[in-house]
Amino acid sequence: MYKQIMEEVTGSFAEGRVLLMDKPLAWTSFDVVKKIRTLIRVSKVGHAGTLDPLATGLLIVCTGKFTKKINEYMAAEKEYTGTFTLGASTPTFDLESEPVFKSAVDFLTPEMIHVATIPFTGEIMQVPPAHSAIKKGGTPSYILARKGKEVIMEPRKITIKSFEVTAIELPVVHFRVICSTGTYIRSLANDFGEALGCGGYLSSLRRTRIGEFSVDNALGINDFIEKYGFQDLKRANA
Repeated sequence: MYKQIMEEVTGSFAEGRVLLMDKPLAWTSFDVVKKIRTLIRVSKVGHAGTLDPLATGLLIVCTGKFTKKINEYMAAEKEYTGTFTLGASTPTFDLESEPVFKSAVDFLTPEMIHVATIPFTGEIMQVPPAHSAIKKGGTPSYILARKGKEVIMEPRKITIKSFEVTAIELPVVHFRVICSTGTYIRSLANDFGEALGCGGYLSSLRRTRIGEFSVDNALGINDFIEKYGFQDLKRANA
């Protein structure tokens, strides 16, 4: 009985599915892919756009023939919400490294903060973080940066359709961003802090939309296990 059920489940995912997953905090995007691959027992599984471990939210996972659509989904418009913390910066532009260069933020007004978003909307040039997976001479730049080597990152053209400050609780600023693929929200946090003259880093991030797909329709890992009956399969195999 177990073998028959497992064959049906595996066959369905091997044929091809598009799964909307809500990536947990501290998991890598590959952790999610690896977990799903182990559960469904299908090797052809991939994701459409990496989320950093400290980010949560929508991760599109494709199986079987739908892995051909990964590049299409990766190119789609993205929406993010989260927080920037002003008054300091970090080498990684987020909380994967310790804040440095601390500065006062009491001079900032809501008007200054809202106005500072304007230069970051539309088509702009953005420098990616040195601590990123972009390769330099075949080596991911973050590996070189961690070794203390100088890494020169070339600016890239991106589009930020909307950059909205949704709440201000200094030193924390809440935001919502709609942007093109290739946009680094960590770089936006760092550049935004520099524009305000006090520094800033990304302190939380959630991807809420990719193209037409919303995180509201995504499943957590435990929800995925329950929806497709993998707990029952585990008991049946015991």
